[in-house]
Amino acid sequence: MPFFSRIILFFLLFFSSVAFAQLGDLARIDYTYIPNAKSNVEYSRFRALFNYPIKLKDDDTFLFLGLDYSNIHLKSERDFPFNTRDLNDFQLLDFSFGYTTPLKNDWRLGIRFQPGFSTNLAANALSLDDLVFSGTIAFIKKGKVAYGKAQRLILGVSYEGNSGFNFPLPFISYYKKFSPKWSYNLGIPKTNLQYYFSSKHRLKVYAQLDGFTSNLQRDVPVINGEAAKSINLSLILSGLQYEYYFTKHLQFYARTAYIFATDNELRNKSRAGIFSLDNKAKIYLRTGVKFKI
Repeated sequence: MPFFSRIILFFLLFFSSVAFAQLGDLARIDYTYIPNAKSNVEYSRFRALFNYPIKLKDDDTFLFLGLDYSNIHLKSERDFPFNTRDLNDFQLLDFSFGYTTPLKNDWRLGIRFQPGFSTNLAANALSLDDLVFSGTIAFIKKGKVAYGKAQRLILGVSYEGNSGFNFPLPFISYYKKFSPKWSYNLGIPKTNLQYYFSSKHRLKVYAQLDGFTSNLQRDVPVINGEAAKSINLSLILSGLQYEYYFTKHLQFYARTAYIFATDNELRNKSRAGIFSLDNKAKIYLRTGVKFKI
């Protein structure tokens, strides 16, 4: 864990994020796959989200209402020293409430609150232990326009209860298009350098955090009588993303990445890790379609 923590701190110096990525994506469907080559666990995730903007005032004040659903499947051919029947399928659902309004001096306030649940549904009914909460508050400032795009600075903080990183992260981003063919986005928790082949074809070099956290509705006895209460997967990765724009707002994307660090563990009631399922996965694949603002 100390080595993993050092890697996190290193990457936090370089990652960036687009302001309210899920609010910017009005709809998205994607599929993520991590093969079990040289590792113990195969990972797949289907995700679909939808956000509906409601204009509240004439000054570009908006309310966003949305849903974010994921089905995650873990598969292993290894025999663990305990029963893994409850460690295969996980359901995540967030209800999203967002608000954004202009402030003085070209600044904008953005707030997002996401209550939801993350569970393996082993008991076939939800409980209070399945509840998770996420939230973001950010201040966004647009700068001068260059090559058809405005510079953008974002300062804030974000907490994602089921993201695999269960602690507040700074939300910092600086975007600039510095030539007709190139742009970059620097900050926390994602970063990218983008090349524009044309108005329809783009290529990105990117780095980001990924993962999930889920409650285990039935205790999983692991070792020495200690039981697992939750599962957590944390990933740090970097790779390439290709984008094809059907229209200005409708986009297909495909990405491949190398996983620099994996932490896939079972946790006890105090959220301390008690058993590592897999820390060797290296290949990360994702593809999807999104409709963005």
